[in-house]
Amino acid sequence: MLNDFYKQFKSGTDIRGVASEGVEGQSVNLTDDVLANMVDGFILWLSNKLDKSPDSLKISVGRDSRISGPHIMDIAVNRFTACGANVLRCGLASTPSMFMTTVDLGCDGALQITASHHPFNRNGLKFFTRDGGLEGSDIEEILTYAQNDEHPESKPDGKVQDVDYMSDYAKGLCDKIKKEVNAEDYDHPLKGFKIVVDAGNGAGGFYADKVLKVLGADTDGSRYLEPDGMFPNHVPNPENEEAMASICEAVRESNADLGVIFDTDVDRGGAVDSKGNEINRNRLVAVASAIALEGNDGGTIVTDSITSSGLKEFIENNLGGKHYRFRRGYKNVIDKALELNAEGINCPLAIETSGHAAMRENYFLDDGAYLCTKIIIKAAQLRQQGKELDELTSSLKEPLESREIRYKITEKDFKSCGEKIIADLTEYAQNQESWQVADDNREGIRVSFDKDNGDGWFLLRLSVHDPIMPLNIESDSKGGVDIILNKLYEFLKTANGLEI
Repeated sequence: MLNDFYKQFKSGTDIRGVASEGVEGQSVNLTDDVLANMVDGFILWLSNKLDKSPDSLKISVGRDSRISGPHIMDIAVNRFTACGANVLRCGLASTPSMFMTTVDLGCDGALQITASHHPFNRNGLKFFTRDGGLEGSDIEEILTYAQNDEHPESKPDGKVQDVDYMSDYAKGLCDKIKKEVNAEDYDHPLKGFKIVVDAGNGAGGFYADKVLKVLGADTDGSRYLEPDGMFPNHVPNPENEEAMASICEAVRESNADLGVIFDTDVDRGGAVDSKGNEINRNRLVAVASAIALEGNDGGTIVTDSITSSGLKEFIENNLGGKHYRFRRGYKNVIDKALELNAEGINCPLAIETSGHAAMRENYFLDDGAYLCTKIIIKAAQLRQQGKELDELTSSLKEPLESREIRYKITEKDFKSCGEKIIADLTEYAQNQESWQVADDNREGIRVSFDKDNGDGWFLLRLSVHDPIMPLNIESDSKGGVDIILNKLYEFLKTANGLEI
């Protein structure tokens, strides 16, 4: 069982902590010794999983652009070589590319040094095997090794090789675009396209230079391609309003056909069409679903729980697919998609509204660059037909109003408190005349209302990691969100342990 010190580093299926000074009240806890223990823990875990001695392992290491990355990489490389492992040092890299080193370069395991979209002072460790990302239980096992000060046997003769795998990864995306667009000018299928990229000073700048330009696209007007681990311009996060405003502005100012945006480590993406419409959240899910269901008639799309009612209608009525709402968390939707496919259910896509999209054709890897590549391919194919990308989702019904409120749970055992509130609310809702409790919801409680009672829905759920209950409300009528919120408030004001 993890003690409180090591428990703080477990963030779902990743390890995260404070790696740099600079934020008041946040002291560095990812110290050199702690990091070394964690890396050794991964070696022991990988050795046991594969039944291979540490000195026979081949491990790749990459990092995003944050300021602590080079130092942490040095620690990791030193620990891997100290037990005799062979190391491929990939330098600045996207998280999805690090998984692909297990496919293309034969690595037994991979380590990406990243904290996703979190501030500059934070960093973390994300691990892969050829089976994909690790589970939460695997992370706990790695941290237990670290906590117990367990280390592999010293055999300091491991070899290090510097590898420019990102160039190979980018070439793979180029080849895919060439093949699927199949333009008259085969090697330049994006000639005549203007596509701008906002990398947010993360690891995604390669996409403009090594993919789009190579294929003939005009990328003038792209923003923040240079890596800068202080993230001076905006948070590298497609969910962030400032970040999306930045790529929208870049599209408008450049008169671009398309804009794409990535988070820090490029496992998420978003886009903007030529009319300045965000291809993000529900619209991103709609576009990705339309693409994924081609050749997969009647297929199932797994999404997180907060997707809109209009999206469900679009997937099922317009695309002829099936919509499976599941729990928040990109690993949750991916695991559910894997499970459904194993049961014989045709499921080509798992996607979260945050921008995590994982396609079956791509190892169910959440890869922002791959997602944007598929969108660009579709845009090029549509142009060959005299159509534009926005026509793909023209029938998507979007809410007139939406709101998210995050309520703090004040009880120490926040999970039990939140679960009781949801159970009590479910019982309450079932006794309200105008409340329709969704029967296809798998997280928290989702309730719909007719036109006379708010014309929309709410979802109240328990946060995966924090003492928070997020509330999402959507309505198709002006003032509908307030009507629904007022109805819900009558219950919430009676709930114990909730700060409202």
